[in-house]
Formats: sequence, structure tokens, C-alpha cells
Amino acid sequence: MPTDLLSAVKEKARPYFVNARGSHDWSHTERVYRLCLQLAARLGADPQVVGAAALLHDIGRREQDESKGEVCHAEAGARLARAILRDLGLDQELIGRVIHCIETHRFRGAKAPQTLEAKVLFDADKLDSIGAIGIGRAFQFAGEVGARLHNGGIDLDATRSYSREDTAYREFSVKLCKIKDRMLTAEGARMAEQRHRFMVDFFQRLDEETAGKV
Repeated sequence: MPTDLLSAVKEKARPYFVNARGSHDWSHTERVYRLCLQLAARLGADPQVVGAAALLHDIGRREQDESKGEVCHAEAGARLARAILRDLGLDQELIGRVIHCIETHRFRGAKAPQTLEAKVLFDADKLDSIGAIGIGRAFQFAGEVGARLHNGGIDLDATRSYSREDTAYREFSVKLCKIKDRMLTAEGARMAEQRHRFMVDFFQRLDEETAGKV
């Protein structure tokens, strides 16, 4: 896959993010793309495969958002990406490698990454959901679905996604706090540990300020 083909993939992917929610807009894709290339260089993964997969990994997000989570964006994205890559003239073997990355990148997905390239995309996507940028995105998503600012101490089992209780704190408690232990590469795990510590400190401080303790 020549570099100029990545440019073509980028042009095919961008229209899917017109009017996208800020938490999963084109800037998220660009950050994941950059992380993928960094990890690929350090780990010896194929930068062309992970680059294409990164650019296409969230093109099914709109379908998931419109269905309020009923549609899996990884499955929808893989379907859309396959058609794009066929139109660009890629051979079936290469398409399969890229599609596997997209199908398996979701944290709550049923399919696990098997290739190094798929593991790189998984880790890069998760790194963008934690740390300072992850906190910002969690609050942004909470605002998009109409959630309140904070609900520390609430019974999380009584909450649900896309509701008023789907706060940044809920996202941290049910998903983000677990990400560092789910990383699939050593380099991804190292970076995740640093970002994780920042989140723990932040939400502890948020609890304290909300309670008027500091």
C-alpha cells in the first residue's frame, strides 16, 4: 500500500465525520492515526495497514450514535471500509488485514485482535480515551447525550448509557479505569499507565471539590 494510497483513504474517510459529535470527530481519528504510526515504528508493525485502519476505524460511529448504541460501530465501520478499499483497488489479502484491525478495535467488542497491526490500532484508540484527552472526551460525550456534570457515589448498576447519568465519572468507572490493564502491547501499556494515574488523581479531586472538601 503506497503512501499516496493513504492520502486517498483519508479523502474517503473524512466525509463520514461531517457533523460528527465532538467526542468522535475527525480530530479523534487524526490523533489515533498519529499514535498508530508512532507505535508501529516502535514495534515493527506495518505502518500502511495500521494507517489505513486508523483512518477508517470510526466511520461506522454515526450508525452507532443514531441507534443509541444498538449498532456496533466496529462492525458497521468494517462493512463500509471494505467497500472503500475495494473501490481503491486493494487486493483481498491487504483488505483483510485492514478490516481485521477495524473489526477488533472496540473495547467492548466480541472479536479480539490477532495481528500486531490490530493490536496497535486497539492500543492507539484506547490511549486516546484516557489521560487528559480522555477526560476531555468523556465530558464532551456526556454533554452530547445530556448527562449531568458529576454523579460520584451513585449506584452504577442503576445507570445506563446515553442517559442523564452517563457522566464522565460513569465512563471512568465502568470503562476508562480498566483500560490500562487491557493494553495489548508493551509500549501501549507503558503509555497507558501514565495516563491512568492522571485520571485517578483528577476524579478524586473532582469528588473532593464537589463535596466542598477543597
